[in-house]
Amino acid sequence: MRRRCLSVTYGMTSSSTYYYTKAMTDLFVSTGGDSGVKFQSIGTMADFWIYAQGPLLDGLYWTKWYNNRSLDRGKHSFIYYENMLLGVPRMRQIKIVNNSCTVHKDFEDEITGCFDVYNDKKEDDLSFGLVNGTAWTYHTEKEANGSSHWGLLTTYSGAGYYRDLSQTKEESAATLEELVENLWLDRGTRAAFVDFSTYNANINMFCVIRLVVEFPATGGAIPSYQIRTVKLIRYITNWDYFILACELVFCLFILYYVVEEILELRIHKFSYFRSIWNILDIVVIMLAIVAIVFNVFRTVKVDNLLGKLLEQPGIYADFEFLAFWQTQYNNMNAVNLFFAWIKVFKYISFNKTMTQLSSTLGRCAKDILGFAIMFFIVFFAYAQLGYLLFGTEVESFSTFVKCIFTQFRIILGDFDYDAIDRANRVLGPVYFVTYVFFVFFVLLNMFLAIINDTYSEVKQELSAQKDELQITDIIKQSYMKTFMKLKLKKEEISNVQKALQSGSGELEFKDFRETLKEMGHAEHEISAAFSRFDRDGNHILDEDEQRRMKRELEEKRDALNTELNTLGMHYGKDVLETLPAAAHAQNLSGHAAGGQGEFLSLSRQVQQLQRSTERLAARMDALLERLGLQEAGGKLLVSSKDRSARWHAEVLHAFKI
Repeated sequence: MRRRCLSVTYGMTSSSTYYYTKAMTDLFVSTGGDSGVKFQSIGTMADFWIYAQGPLLDGLYWTKWYNNRSLDRGKHSFIYYENMLLGVPRMRQIKIVNNSCTVHKDFEDEITGCFDVYNDKKEDDLSFGLVNGTAWTYHTEKEANGSSHWGLLTTYSGAGYYRDLSQTKEESAATLEELVENLWLDRGTRAAFVDFSTYNANINMFCVIRLVVEFPATGGAIPSYQIRTVKLIRYITNWDYFILACELVFCLFILYYVVEEILELRIHKFSYFRSIWNILDIVVIMLAIVAIVFNVFRTVKVDNLLGKLLEQPGIYADFEFLAFWQTQYNNMNAVNLFFAWIKVFKYISFNKTMTQLSSTLGRCAKDILGFAIMFFIVFFAYAQLGYLLFGTEVESFSTFVKCIFTQFRIILGDFDYDAIDRANRVLGPVYFVTYVFFVFFVLLNMFLAIINDTYSEVKQELSAQKDELQITDIIKQSYMKTFMKLKLKKEEISNVQKALQSGSGELEFKDFRETLKEMGHAEHEISAAFSRFDRDGNHILDEDEQRRMKRELEEKRDALNTELNTLGMHYGKDVLETLPAAAHAQNLSGHAAGGQGEFLSLSRQVQQLQRSTERLAARMDALLERLGLQEAGGKLLVSSKDRSARWHAEVLHAFKI
């Protein structure tokens, strides 16, 4: 499943996405016009209009080659000659109503207008300027098909006043001139947006661009941009269809794991959630299900949007919504893939080396939690101090959140001491020195000491333990099982072959098969045994072939008789060595009062020995009968019975019975 997840995730991206994003960034953000104004250098409303009428229009409309020859591609603009401008660009602004803030009474006569910081409840929805047209009439987020935007200062809604540009540079320039002449941007404007999308057929990538200029209540302008390069049309090349196949297999795996987790949940109930691995499984499955649903939704939505755009090429192509959710989809798959790789620890936890990390973190979790409380008390105290001391002058301390991340950067050695010193020449050095001492030299080293001590304890304990299962053990066990199976199979075939009785004349295969079937052998074993000696393949064993079988049978029989005789003699010798000593002790004791009891005990032992010998002889007889050696087995059985009787007589003689 992990390989499928990896293929699906990497199949949606490409190294070309970075270069596509970089090309658009260089053109629309870093390129300046004749006046030298770049998008990043916008500081006033005037700079915004200079950029819009210069570098923006020059970057949007590419209709000629570098030698002024026409591209001959109709009215469509192909940026960098490769990237088709989809539809037309859109400019949108959000305004705040006048008198949205309170003016102090001492300034009421001098200040007649007041525009507060942005708040969606204070948006201006009244018509202004030329009144007629979308640029002068307020539209809700639904009417404008807009989307909210998280800017540098705050989050803006998708409503406001918008104006779509044209497919030609001349018409768009005239539209911008009209907006400038009628003061489309004024004191109430809090943000201006420029949205457009491009498509590169060479790499099958969409680039959705949003240029944002925020106008805070303090005056001035703050530019920012957002460029999302995404793959919205998924299945074109053979590689894309391979990814489709991987996605289908991935869906089957997810369906299987959903059923499996439901069954486990029904069996274990709430105890199921006690394992962190089970929770991780649920997270991975839920993210995968959301990804599958969005993939279907995205495919349908893109088809509808492209169909509408082809019918009306002069309208604004709103890919912002799809680009945003495609980016979130990619982020979700990235997190899901990360969790899938973390699950590797679950399957290699049988080795003690692999459990050092989890054991260390699990054992020192309580100590780290207690230390974290102490650490963050000091850390947030310094963050609040830095915000109040330097927030008005140092950009990295301008908000409390930025202070937090700035202090993490100081721990890693990334800081601007000169900016702190300029902001406060007295408290700046004091703040820096004490923060570095307490947080970096004291608290951080305490944190490392906690982990280091716990790791030493865990490593010492694990070194005294044996791995629950080693890879070499698995390989060894697998080899031994295979070897034993082959050895037993060989012995079984050998037993079948040695079980044959050969006589004079010829032996047909059907007689051979019937005999061995009665002994309980399988059909394929019988065929293998017969074909081994049937050299000519006529299904008949002649005298020479039977002689070879008989020779092997005799060798096997002699080896078996020798082993059984040795076993019986060894067993009888051990017993006889112990019984005379007990009998001699009985004679020495005379006819004492306890002698009769010991004699009875020894008699029971002799009887038990006799029964054991008889059972052994019976088992030998059964074995020889299975091998077809009834005659030899009978002789051996008589010999065994005689030996048993002789042992019994010797025992009785020892006790003088």
